[in-house]
Amino acid sequence: MSDLDELAQSARNRGLKLVRSRVRTPGKRRFGKVGLTDASGKPVLGMDAKGPTASPEEVEDYLRNLGAQDWGASLNVAVLPRKKKRKAAREPANDVEPAPKQPAEPPPSLPKAEPKPKIRDAKPGDAEVLVALIALLEHDVQEKGVRKRIAVLAREGLAPLVATLDKKVVGLCGIHRMVAVHRPQPLGRITILAVAEDARRKGIGRLLVEAAESKLRDDGCAIVEVTSNDRLAKAHTFYRHMGYERTSIRFAKKL
Repeated sequence: MSDLDELAQSARNRGLKLVRSRVRTPGKRRFGKVGLTDASGKPVLGMDAKGPTASPEEVEDYLRNLGAQDWGASLNVAVLPRKKKRKAAREPANDVEPAPKQPAEPPPSLPKAEPKPKIRDAKPGDAEVLVALIALLEHDVQEKGVRKRIAVLAREGLAPLVATLDKKVVGLCGIHRMVAVHRPQPLGRITILAVAEDARRKGIGRLLVEAAESKLRDDGCAIVEVTSNDRLAKAHTFYRHMGYERTSIRFAKKL
């Protein structure tokens, strides 16, 4: 068996076909050239449109390398040798100092929402704070007495109203309801209105007055009166802004 026959057999063992040049004259181009195709005739190595172009040694090296690889014999197609990927050259250690990592900037914080005031009935436990609010109107009262009067008024359905911000009491509005012989319907009255100095200009006074009017209206009152000291000019302006009119002069006498 010639060397080319052995080469052809080696190609067949790998599912390939050895193609030999038809040129028989030594010295002419393609003399002694061979090539490889797969079973369907598709060129694999050393083939162009005119025939084989590879030397037997090139085909032998290719088949030897191919034998070391996994190939799909069941598909009757040779698997080409895989080219190894070159790893990127690593920079020598300690040649370049790594750039320091910049700390990630925290996301901008959203402005904290302003707490909304809430209105509720006063409780005896509010007495300590209410003493300070009542003192803003120059009334000298004791915590024990305020606590007792809150309980009495609550039993009569006339508990004072308080405004809170973040659960802290910052406003007070006292209410009263009375039946007068000269009026066909009960008369409502706002007896005191006070807002902490650091909680003013937030609409808390308005909320308290509106809540008092709503409660007195539900109790059947047709008119709401407000009493205010002559010295409190700003309070008078506030009540006029809320729709109250001066209708009478109030007289008082200590007993």
